[in-house]
Amino acid sequence: MTTHSARVIADSVSEAGKRITTVEATLPRIVLAELNTHRALSRNSASSRAIPVRKMIERVRRDPYIPDEWPANCRGMSPRDVIEAYDAPLARAEWMWALDGVLESVESLLDLGIHKEVVNRLLEPFLWHTVVITATEWDNFLNLRCAPDTSRPLRLTAIAIREALVASTPTPIPVGGWHLPFIRPEDRAECAPEDLIPISTARCARVSYLTHDGRRDHIADLDLYARLLNGGHMSPFEHPAQALPDPCRPSGNFRGWHQHRKSIPFEHDPLGAR
Repeated sequence: MTTHSARVIADSVSEAGKRITTVEATLPRIVLAELNTHRALSRNSASSRAIPVRKMIERVRRDPYIPDEWPANCRGMSPRDVIEAYDAPLARAEWMWALDGVLESVESLLDLGIHKEVVNRLLEPFLWHTVVITATEWDNFLNLRCAPDTSRPLRLTAIAIREALVASTPTPIPVGGWHLPFIRPEDRAECAPEDLIPISTARCARVSYLTHDGRRDHIADLDLYARLLNGGHMSPFEHPAQALPDPCRPSGNFRGWHQHRKSIPFEHDPLGAR
């Protein structure tokens, strides 16, 4: 059963002592927008537009997001109490009835031939979601989102991220060396060094070192990298980063590490530059 969780994908520290960490976090889809308000974090996550509806239906039926507690209604943004214990099963039942109704509507829309980019949106309140996050500056996010007045689904995820960061030991990287999420030792042995940055970028876009077919495929990774670049989809290019000698030097939303994105000409508007 899925729950709020986080694991470190790559953890690096430069010679200047600046740490950069990539985390894979799992959270309810309903709080993704709140996570995305933190501009110090570079983020990529699985798109509802990319996953076939049948796979989404199967995922929701097998493992839906269900609140683990039911806060009582009150004034203000932050609930102070939860409902009485004897009402909790009724609240859960209402949530599941809502899910059943959504699944019925999704099936009907699918039968009408409606595209997944529309149909899958109905399932989002009931989905667990995986996000890849890279940052050098975590403090503001953790201080805000681990606080008791934060929305509980996001707070539990933030706490999991904080625990993962505390438990991880960063790998020393020399000046000019690279922080490369999702690059494994076998990739370094099998691939040309110049291909590792594109492969890491593609896997951050896919949120996995595996293709959507469940394979580790370097050719597919390089092809995806080219399509991202040609299509102007630049956010995945933010995760790979090169160690700088100055721990305070900014590069995008990082400090002390130069984002791969900032090495791409006209990265701020690649399509407009053509």
